[in-house]
Amino acid sequence: MAVLQKIREKSGLLIGVIGLSLFAFIIGGLLEGGINFTSRNVGEVNGVAIPAADYTNKIQNLEKNGQGKGSQLYNQVWTNEVRTILFTEQLENAGLRLGKDQLINVIKSHPTFSQNPQFLNEAGMFDMNKFNTFLAQMKATGAQQWNAWLAYEQELSTFAKEQMYMNMIKGAVVTTNAEAKMAYQNEATKVSFDFVTVPYNTINDKDVKVTDDEINAYVKKYPKQFKTSPYRKVEYVFIANKPSKEDEVAAKQIIDDLLKPSVVFNKNTNKNDTISGFAKATDVKAFVNQNSDVPFDSTYYAKDQLPAEHAEKLFSTPVGSIYGPYVFNDYYAVSKVVANKNVAETVDASHILIAYKGAQRADANVTITKDEAKAKADALLKQAQGGADFAALASANTNDMGSKASGGKYPAIKKGQMVPSFDNYIFNNPVGKLGIVESEFGYHVLKVDKVNEKAGIQLATVAKKIESSTKTEDLIYAQANKFLENVENGKDFTKQATTQGLLAFPATKIDPFDDQLTGVEGTQAAAISWASSKNTSVGDIKKFDSADGYLIIRLVNINDSDLMHADDARQMVEPILMNEKKAELIRKKMNGKTLEEVAKNTKTAIANAMDVTGANPMVSGFQEPLVVGNALGRKANETSQLINGRNGVYMVKTKNITKAAALPNYLTYKQKVGTNNRQMIDNMVFNAMFQNAKIEDNRAKVLLR
Repeated sequence: MAVLQKIREKSGLLIGVIGLSLFAFIIGGLLEGGINFTSRNVGEVNGVAIPAADYTNKIQNLEKNGQGKGSQLYNQVWTNEVRTILFTEQLENAGLRLGKDQLINVIKSHPTFSQNPQFLNEAGMFDMNKFNTFLAQMKATGAQQWNAWLAYEQELSTFAKEQMYMNMIKGAVVTTNAEAKMAYQNEATKVSFDFVTVPYNTINDKDVKVTDDEINAYVKKYPKQFKTSPYRKVEYVFIANKPSKEDEVAAKQIIDDLLKPSVVFNKNTNKNDTISGFAKATDVKAFVNQNSDVPFDSTYYAKDQLPAEHAEKLFSTPVGSIYGPYVFNDYYAVSKVVANKNVAETVDASHILIAYKGAQRADANVTITKDEAKAKADALLKQAQGGADFAALASANTNDMGSKASGGKYPAIKKGQMVPSFDNYIFNNPVGKLGIVESEFGYHVLKVDKVNEKAGIQLATVAKKIESSTKTEDLIYAQANKFLENVENGKDFTKQATTQGLLAFPATKIDPFDDQLTGVEGTQAAAISWASSKNTSVGDIKKFDSADGYLIIRLVNINDSDLMHADDARQMVEPILMNEKKAELIRKKMNGKTLEEVAKNTKTAIANAMDVTGANPMVSGFQEPLVVGNALGRKANETSQLINGRNGVYMVKTKNITKAAALPNYLTYKQKVGTNNRQMIDNMVFNAMFQNAKIEDNRAKVLLR
C-alpha cells in the first residue's frame, strides 16, 4: 500500500529481483570465478587439501547467484568439500564409473529435469528430443554456458555414483532368518517381574558435582562422539540505539498536530492563513509530500498486501476517512483512504531479453553494445506491434535462457518478483500492451498477457519516523562507554551489566564465519571476525559501533582442537557421570540379597511390571532396556544383582516369562528388519566416514587475520 510499501522498502524488507527459472539460475553462475587471493589451504581431509582459492570462489559464486550469504555459505561449502573428499575416496576404492547411458537415466529421474515443463511432452513425460535441443542451444550459446553445463553434469555424475555406492552397501545388507526370529521374539516374548528401585533424583545434584577434568576424561575416552570444528566463545552486551518513550511521544505529537488545522503566515498577503488538517486537505498528494517522511504513492493495494495487523481496519475504512494514528515499522502514521478499485494480484507476461556486453549476467558471447541492444529491442517491438508471433520472436532472440523454450512466458508474476522497471510496466498496463523497459540485465521487450485482479485501495499516508533525539543518542553513547571502561578496569562483565540495567549474554559459542549474534540487531561479522582472529586473546574486550547500537564483546574461550571442551560437552556428559556417582551412593543404601531386604533398608515398596517386552522395555513409565533385559535373562523366582538403569538403581525378581509362539516363517519380520537396516545406511555410512576421518579445519587461521 502506498506509503506503507515505501516504509517496507526503507526498512529493507523487500528486494525486487528478476524471476529467472530455477534451471537457468543453477547454470547461470556455476563457473563464474572468484578472487584468487591466496594459494594456501583452508584445511585437509585425510591428507587431501582444500585450497583457499577454490573454497572462497565457490562461496562467491553461490553468493552472486543469491543462494545464501555469510556463515551459511562458509559452512555449507565446507561441509560439501568434506563430504566430496570422503566419498571420492570410497568411490575410487570401489572402482565405480558412470557411463553416458547411466548419466542420462540420472538426468531423466532428477526433479530439476523430470518436473520442468521445458523438458516434458504433452503427456507430461520427459522428452529426450527436447532435452537434446536444450543441449544444442547451450553449446551454441558459447563456451561459458557449455562449460557450466559440463560442470553441472559432473556434479550429477558424482551424485549418481554416491547413490550407486550406497545401493551397493544396501544390497550387501542381508537379513538372516535368525535376525528376523530374534526381532519377532523381542516383540512377542513377555516378562513379568517384581522390582525395587531407588531413583537417581533422590540424590541432590549438589552432592555429586562433576568436574571439568572428569568431563574432559570422558570426552577423550570416547573421542568420536565429541568431534568438533574450531570455535570461540564470547560474552557480550548490546546497547540498542533505540528511541526513548519521549521520542515516541514527540513523533506521535507531530502526527496529531497534522490532523488539526494550523495557522501559517503568508508573506505575499502579510496575513495568517488557516491551513486545513490532513482530514480535510483537498490536495492529499501535496499534503503528504510536504509533511511525510515517505512520499505519496498512488499504487492500489490488495488486502493481503497491507500490514496484517492493520489490513482489515484499513480496508473497511470509508473513502475519504482517516485511520490512525498507528505504529508501523518504527513509524507513526495516519492514513486516508483516497479511492478503491480492482487491482492486479498477479500478471502473466512475456518478454524478450536483449542483453549487451557488460550487462549483469550477460553471457561471454554477448558482444553487442548497449546502443545496438536498444536498436534490436526497438526492431523486435515493431515486429510484435505489426502482428509477428511474440513467442516465436522470444524463442529466436531472447537472452533469458529460463524462458527461451516457453516463448518468453512467465505466468502468475507477483508484485515485487521482478526488477522494478519490469514490475512497474506489467502492473500498470492493460492486457495486450507492448513496450520496452531497461534493467541491469539489458532491454526487455514486454507483453502483458493476462491480469488476475482483486479488490484494492489507494491510501494517502503521512508517516513520521520514530527516531532517537540527540539527547537520547548521547545517553546511550555514554552508557556504552561507561560499561566498556568498567569491564576494561577489571569489573565482572555480568555483574556490571546488571548494575547498569543491561543484559549480558553469557558465554556463547560462535563459528568464525558467523555474522549474527543472538539478541543483537544487524550483522555482527566484524565483531565475530575479531573474536576469531589469531591476534585476539582470551580476556580481550572491544566495542563495536553501528547505526543499530553498541556491542561490547569479550573473548572468553578458544578451542582450536577437534574435540569439545568440558563446558561444551557438559550438557551431554554431566548427566551420565552424575548418575554414575549417584548410583555409587544409592548402592550403599540398597543392602540385602532379596527384594524384601532391599525394600526394608531403603524404605521403599516392592513394585511389579507386567508383560514387558524387550522391544518396548517400559518400567514405571521409563525406558529401562538393561533392567528388562536382566529380567528376561533369568529364571522364574531368580533375583538379580543391583542394576544401574537409566532412571535409578534396580533389583529385579523374575516371576514368569511368556515365550513367543513359534511362527511357520519369519518373512514379515525379515522384510521389516531389512527395511529398517537399509533406511539407516545413508547416515551410518557418512557418520562412519566422518568419525574416522582426519579433518583439519584451518579456515579461521588462513582467512582471518
